[in-house]
Amino acid sequence: MNVLGIETSCDETGVAIYSGEGGLLAHQLYSQVALHAEYGGVVPELASRDHLRKLVPLIRATLKQAHMNQGGIHGIAYTAGPGLAGALLAGAAVARGLAWAWDVPSVEVHHMEGHLLAPMLEEPAPAFPFVALLVSGGHTMLVQVEGVGRYRLLGESLDDAAGEAFDKTAKLLQLGYPGGPAIAAMAEQGDPDRFRFPRPMTDRPGLDFSFSGLKTYTLTTMQKESAGLTGAALEELKADIARAFEDAVVDTLAIKCRRALEQTGSRTLVLAGGVAANQRLRQRMDEETRKLSARSFYPRLEFCTDNGAMIAHAGWQRLNAGQANTELAFQVNPRWSLMDLREPGR
Repeated sequence: MNVLGIETSCDETGVAIYSGEGGLLAHQLYSQVALHAEYGGVVPELASRDHLRKLVPLIRATLKQAHMNQGGIHGIAYTAGPGLAGALLAGAAVARGLAWAWDVPSVEVHHMEGHLLAPMLEEPAPAFPFVALLVSGGHTMLVQVEGVGRYRLLGESLDDAAGEAFDKTAKLLQLGYPGGPAIAAMAEQGDPDRFRFPRPMTDRPGLDFSFSGLKTYTLTTMQKESAGLTGAALEELKADIARAFEDAVVDTLAIKCRRALEQTGSRTLVLAGGVAANQRLRQRMDEETRKLSARSFYPRLEFCTDNGAMIAHAGWQRLNAGQANTELAFQVNPRWSLMDLREPGR
């Protein structure tokens, strides 16, 4: 079964083809970062319109890359949530229209399930069961994974997610958008010993997260330390604050992941989502898992951010198990909980 996957949940238009025999056959990605950069964040109306402009050319390019025509597609998967409503509708409408025109089944995919299963696109791939840390956009959660659709929530962000905290901190430091890569680049120049920021909710039991207070602490430090500074001195301060902030987030995530592995007895940790591209986080997770005789798995860097490959793969898992949509009517769910998902066939 060859599955065409379409991702349009936010500001990336992703298209890919995944095969049960050949794995990932082709993928194309268009990022809207330059479009939204001048606004300091995603503008939903602009995102929706840009998805509509880019989808058909990307689908054609993906088919060409796979040396395939529409007759080689046996199913279509698309992101139905969570995400921006207009952006989701753009992808869902195209996907369902093509499925009807090509007379193939289609299936809606949960965006976070796509991220969660993305490391399975790599070799070697993690095997079920495992613990997953999902850090994508407005989501930070720890999940115990027994199989496709068999998920148990261990902990989640109670306010700002890690990705949101990176974006907001980058904005207050005037580092641009998107915040994660900007903070990481600036932190490379920072002094790790100048500041030590709090590690939120690590001094109490549990696996939930909270990054709102850390963002406020960063703002207060910047306001206090930057008085009268200009030029190189101000840039040095920003670098030191960026390093302290990044270290605090990385330590917090690592501490919670170690707890999750200890509590579940699992020896496999999966990291996925945009923040999983952070190199300092990957290094720290590798260190923590080695201490527990465990192992960590990640998607390649280009599949940490939103992409069509993860949707094609997750859709293949469900279509191959017999789940499919046959009705013409469809809907999207911008606030879809991962815990609402069920194992295919149940």
